Amino acid sequence: MSRLLSFEKLNNTRDLGPLGVQDGRQIKPGLLLRSGHLYFASPRDLDTLRRTVSLVVDFRSGKEQQEKPDPDFGAEYVHLPALDQLAPGVTRDESSDAMTFDRAARDPQGARAYMVGTYREFVLSPFARQQYARFLRLLLLPREKAVLWHCTAGKDRAGFAAILLLEILGAEREQIRADYLDTNRYLAEECRFLTGFLGEKFGGLTPEIAAALDWLFGAKDAYFDAIYDACAEAYGGMEGYLRSGLGLTGQELSALRERFLEPADGAFRPHT
Repeated sequence: MSRLLSFEKLNNTRDLGPLGVQDGRQIKPGLLLRSGHLYFASPRDLDTLRRTVSLVVDFRSGKEQQEKPDPDFGAEYVHLPALDQLAPGVTRDESSDAMTFDRAARDPQGARAYMVGTYREFVLSPFARQQYARFLRLLLLPREKAVLWHCTAGKDRAGFAAILLLEILGAEREQIRADYLDTNRYLAEECRFLTGFLGEKFGGLTPEIAAALDWLFGAKDAYFDAIYDACAEAYGGMEGYLRSGLGLTGQELSALRERFLEPADGAFRPHT
C-alpha cells in the first residue's frame, strides 16, 4: 500500500488509498486515513493534518482522551469510544497499562486469549456495533477533505475500522490481512520501548513477560481471524455482519463504494 502522506511523529498514520480492489478499481487516495493518537504531532504534522483532514473520529476511551487529548487543527472532532469499558492491551490509559503489566507477568497464553476475546467483542458487543455503524455513516456525509480515525496505537480499534472499510470497498481478504499486520512495522519502535519499560518495572524482562507483551501489543493473525470467525458464527459472514450486525443497507454500502472508489471507467471526478 502506497503511503502518500508523510509525518514526523505520527508513525502509524497512513492512507488506505490507492489500494486496488477486486473489481479492478482503486481506493481514492487522500480520503481515508487510519492512525494512532495525535497527541505528539509535530508542528509540521499539524500543518499536514490541517491541509488534508476534515473530520477526526476518536475511538479511545474518555480516560485516554483526557490523558492525551488530540490537538486542535481545525477539523471537526467526534469522540466515538469503541469499547464501553477499559481494556488492558487495547486502551492505553494509565490504569489499563498497570493492569496490562500485571496480566503479562502472570500468563502469556491468557493474554493471547484475552486479546482474541476482545476482537470478538468488536463484532459481537451491541455497544461496539452501534459505534462502528455510526462511524461508517459519518463517512457518507459530504466532506471536502479526508476522514482520519484513530485509537491510541492505531492497531485494534482503528484497525478493526480499517478492516470493515476495506471489506466494504472490495479489497481481497489477504490484502486486508496484510494492511492489518503492517501495523507491526509502523509500531516496532514503540513496542520495543513499551516492552523494555514494563520489563524494567518488573525487575527484568523474562521470556514469559516478553511473550505476553508481544501478544498484547502486536497485531496477530489470530486476532484478524477471530473477527471473521465471530462474523461467521453470529451472522453467517462479513456481509451478514455489515447488514444485520451494523444495520447498514445495500444503498449505504453502495454509497460508500461510490464515494471512496475511483470510477470504473477511469474518468476523473472531483472528490465531493
